[in-house]
Amino acid sequence: MACRQSGWAFMDFHWDTTLQDRHDRIVTELSTWPRPDEDYYTREQWQSVAELGLLVLPIPGAHGGSGYGALETARLVDAFGRGAPDLGLVFAACAHTFACAIPVAEFAEDGLREWVLPRLCSGEWIAGNAVSEAEAGSDVNAMRTTAVRDGDHYVLNGTKSFVSNGPVADVFVVYAVTDPSLGHLGISAFLIERDTPGLRAGEPMPKASLRSCPAGPVVLDDCRVTAGHRIGPEGHGAAIFQRSMQWERTCLLSAYNGRTERLIDRCVEHATTRRQFKRPIGTNQAVSHRLVDARIRLEAARLLLWQACWRLDQGIRAVLDVSMAKIAISENAVQTALEAVHLFGGAGILEETGIDVALCDALPSTVFSGTSELQREIVAVEMGL
Repeated sequence: MACRQSGWAFMDFHWDTTLQDRHDRIVTELSTWPRPDEDYYTREQWQSVAELGLLVLPIPGAHGGSGYGALETARLVDAFGRGAPDLGLVFAACAHTFACAIPVAEFAEDGLREWVLPRLCSGEWIAGNAVSEAEAGSDVNAMRTTAVRDGDHYVLNGTKSFVSNGPVADVFVVYAVTDPSLGHLGISAFLIERDTPGLRAGEPMPKASLRSCPAGPVVLDDCRVTAGHRIGPEGHGAAIFQRSMQWERTCLLSAYNGRTERLIDRCVEHATTRRQFKRPIGTNQAVSHRLVDARIRLEAARLLLWQACWRLDQGIRAVLDVSMAKIAISENAVQTALEAVHLFGGAGILEETGIDVALCDALPSTVFSGTSELQREIVAVEMGL
C-alpha cells in the first residue's frame, strides 16, 4: 500500500515500448552527429535538436509539445546526454526548455503563451534565462534588478551576469524586483524580446566548461516592457523560478546521467583494449573495481532522480528528493570524470582523447541550479536539522 506521509509508494519504472523506442532513436541519431567545428553551436544545429523533438518534451501538446511528465522527460534527456557529441548544446537546449519555456507554458496568460511557445518549440527562437547577478547567484533574494510600474508598462534596470544562450537568444525570461519591501514576494518575471529598446545582450564570456553554449551578461537600461509581457501575477517571480528549478535540477541533470554512462562505457572499452604488462588493464582489480563503483554510483543517482521525478508527477512534495538527486548526479559526474583521467593516464589530459572536456563539462554541474552546498542545506532543513 502506498504511504504518502513517509514518501513510499509503488513506483513503476517500466518504460513502455513507445518511450523506449524514442529513447533508443535519440541515442542512435545523435551518435552520428559530428562534434561542432565552431566555438559555439549554430542555428542549424539548434534546428536539428528541435527536429528531434528535444525542445518540447514537457510542453503540453496544445502548444506543440510532447506533453511528457518529469519522469518521461528525464528518461529522454538521459538519452540526449548520452548520445550527443557535445554537452554544451545539450545544456543550452535544456536551459531553453526548463528555465524559459516551462515558465511560459505553466504561468503566462493565454495570449503571451500562444504567441511565444510555438516559436520556442519549433526552434525558431532561442531563449535565455536572466536571473543570476554578480551579487545574487544562489541568493536570489539579493537581486538588484528592478521593474517599476509605469502605467501599462514596466521599466527595468539592472544587469544579469551569467545568461546561458544570452549572446544569441531571441527572447529572455527576466526576473526583477517589483516591490523591495516584500522580499521574495516582491520579485516578478517578464518575457522580453532581444530587440526591445533598453536591452543589450553582451558578448560571450570565455569559459572552460560547456564551451559551445554561449553565456554572457544582459544589461537592462530603462527597458520598457508592456504589462502583458509579465509572466504570472506580480510578485510570483520567486515561485515561478522555484518551479523552473524543479525541472532543471531533475531533467537537466538527467543529461549528466547519460553523459556519465557514455564515459563509463568508454572507460570499459579502454580497460579491455589497453594492455600493460602483457594483459588488459581491466584485469587489475584496482581498475575494474573503480569502474564497478562508478556504475553503482550512476545507477543509485539515476534511481534517486527517477524517484524525484515520479513524486513530482504524482503531485507529492519532492523538495528532499530533488536536492538529493542533484547532489548525487553532479558529484558522481565529477568523480567519474576524475577516475577517467586517472584510467587513461597521460592520454587523459590530451585534447585528442576528449577526457579533459568530460571533466571540464562535469565541474559546473555542482554549481548551476543551486550549488551542492545549497542542496545540502535544503536536505538538512527537510530532515528537521
